[in-house]
Amino acid sequence: MFKKSAIAAALSATALMGVGQAQAADYTIDSEGQHAFIQFKISHLGYSYILGSFEEFNGSFQYDPEQLEASSVRLEVQVDSLNTNHAERDKHIKSDDFLNVGEYPTATFSSTGFEPGGEGEGVLTGELTLHGETQQIEMPVTLLGEGEDPWGGYRAGFEGSTTLALADYGIDMSNFPEPMRELELYVTFEGVRQ
Repeated sequence: MFKKSAIAAALSATALMGVGQAQAADYTIDSEGQHAFIQFKISHLGYSYILGSFEEFNGSFQYDPEQLEASSVRLEVQVDSLNTNHAERDKHIKSDDFLNVGEYPTATFSSTGFEPGGEGEGVLTGELTLHGETQQIEMPVTLLGEGEDPWGGYRAGFEGSTTLALADYGIDMSNFPEPMRELELYVTFEGVRQ
């Protein structure tokens, strides 16, 4: 489910930003229909992993297979929606010790460019803001598919992953084993063309 990115930088989830003057089709990410996910994986003391997700987010993207460089994505994530299936751990992660959701309730991603690669693949660049810090990230992405749906709409879906150094976002993990200082972010989303 998770693919380790060769490029370490960093949520999501997932954004392709407009470049040039070409106009790509607008899509709304189908998070309400549970066809989009922002998930993460982090080491637990170097012995196992903690898997989690952000349950509440919204976003949109622009995409045209004939004008890939004009693609763009924007996401907004409600950080308090973090879920690792362990209530006490979630409370601790959301506290001032880590994500401090009281002061930083949202995380955002806005793409700044997209470089097409092989068929259905490319590298998305953009700005990820988390815990009040903004960093430029790169995320390899893959087109999962596109086409008409049974309800008369048109959909396209993508996935991508990258690795985040938590210190880059002001999250102090210096008292924890080194494997816990990075987080693998995996994003997959399906969008409905507007």
